[in-house]
Amino acid sequence: MRYEGLFESFFLGGFECSTHRLATGKRLDEIAFTRHDRFAPQDYARLIGQGIRTAREGLRWHLIEPQPGKYDWSSLLSMLRAAQSHRIQIIWDIFHYGWPDDWLDLFSARFIDCLARFAAEFARVWQSETDDILFACPTNEISFFSWAAGESAVLNPFCTRRGDELKEQMVRANIAVCEALWGVNKRTRIAQIDPMINVLPLNPKNKKQAQAAEAYRLSQFQAWDMLSGRLKPELGGAPKYLDLIGGNYYVHNQWILGQGFINQDHPRYRPLRNIIKEIDDRYQRPFFIAETGIEDDLRPQWFRYVCGEALAAARDGVQLEGICLYPIVNHPGWLDDRHCYNGLWDYPDENGGREIYQPLADELQRQREFFRDELHVAA
Repeated sequence: MRYEGLFESFFLGGFECSTHRLATGKRLDEIAFTRHDRFAPQDYARLIGQGIRTAREGLRWHLIEPQPGKYDWSSLLSMLRAAQSHRIQIIWDIFHYGWPDDWLDLFSARFIDCLARFAAEFARVWQSETDDILFACPTNEISFFSWAAGESAVLNPFCTRRGDELKEQMVRANIAVCEALWGVNKRTRIAQIDPMINVLPLNPKNKKQAQAAEAYRLSQFQAWDMLSGRLKPELGGAPKYLDLIGGNYYVHNQWILGQGFINQDHPRYRPLRNIIKEIDDRYQRPFFIAETGIEDDLRPQWFRYVCGEALAAARDGVQLEGICLYPIVNHPGWLDDRHCYNGLWDYPDENGGREIYQPLADELQRQREFFRDELHVAA
């Protein structure tokens, strides 16, 4: 068993980059809120100090294309060049919940065309800056975004009963982005990232409850199935669109339908290793944990659990490519601006210094040693 090495480092750091609009009308910009855009060189140097040489970042579409067809790449170029100078590999989210919604309707055919054109322009900018292979996630978390924006009115445009419609729309958009990126450079690698979940019935012996919970659990595969052409082939899916699979996993990703979340000590909690193995059995693609983290003092314990389960999955034959700490720096809460202590580093001071959360740093180094010994991951 050996690490295949698609990424520059097995452990990744993900910078929170959501840019959606809240119900109040406020536009989020987590990259600006954490001042990562200002202190990207220092942040990348910190990653290297912890043995991390691959990161997740996002394009801020609303800043880059404030008017149709008018592009301003300044918000990207400073970060891209900082990453290049530090030799940090980036997986770029093309769409991370936000778009220029003052002139573009999410549900329109024009949205797909504009997103694809935006992706192609980005790929050209990338190609003008570096010869490195571009890694990109076309549309982050289709399943979550479709539920949040189209079903439960949590995210912009705050719709209900349009979740299935939005999921199909985002699959079409995703495919268009893939083709746009490959149209510029065939070497581009595509990461398809969605949450991993488990949903249980309150009463397993109740047939109606069991069927409803299982249908919800299986819905986690719909976007991947559509992209690969297994489901609704009229959307244009094909196996090539499942290049790399990223699974996001948090403490709230398992629950009893109609009740609440369950933790690892619950007797019906499904081991993460089994969830990962099911994805691997279904798609047989390179896999990485694209997001995982928790708040406050549970950070080391949670990371230890996820790493242990991921290692068990790798021992069971999964082509495990990496584990991403997400977010890597603390950030303000989406709804209330509260200080979320969920990263490896805190808010910056005026000189770009960030206090490290040492217990999580210690656990990261322990896990690096474990995976070095087991998968021969380079330090």
